[in-house]
Amino acid sequence: MSIIPSNMMIGSMDSIKPREDIKQNSDLDMEQFLYIISNAMSMPSFDGASGSGGGSETDYIGQMVQFGMLTAMQDLNETMQTNLLMNQQQQGFNLVGKNVTLATKDASLVTGTVEKVRFDNGYATLQVNGQTYQMNDILEVSQ
Repeated sequence: MSIIPSNMMIGSMDSIKPREDIKQNSDLDMEQFLYIISNAMSMPSFDGASGSGGGSETDYIGQMVQFGMLTAMQDLNETMQTNLLMNQQQQGFNLVGKNVTLATKDASLVTGTVEKVRFDNGYATLQVNGQTYQMNDILEVSQ
């Protein structure tokens, strides 16, 4: 199950504005990473060779590239999760007034008109015949 951003609210511009992330002690941004790498490169090695305290400059550049790619992948993952959630919410809105057939937890079928869409932790749920169902319970949709 994916984690829903805490700032995700239907009908709110706050859900699409970037927010200030709270930094954890374990978080490391690119500036801090570059600081650590530059300090490591300026340290003398134990064997008396000049500079590069334990690694070559290409090793550090490779690490920097990997760190940058990891950061970009994390940002892409967060964006994709938010887009997926917004898409699912829009699909829920589009089902209001449509006839649906749903599978219940006890494997029986329920047919009825979607009366309304509710949101539970950001996920769209459908109300059919006075009962609430998940979007993934839908087997068929018709006019």
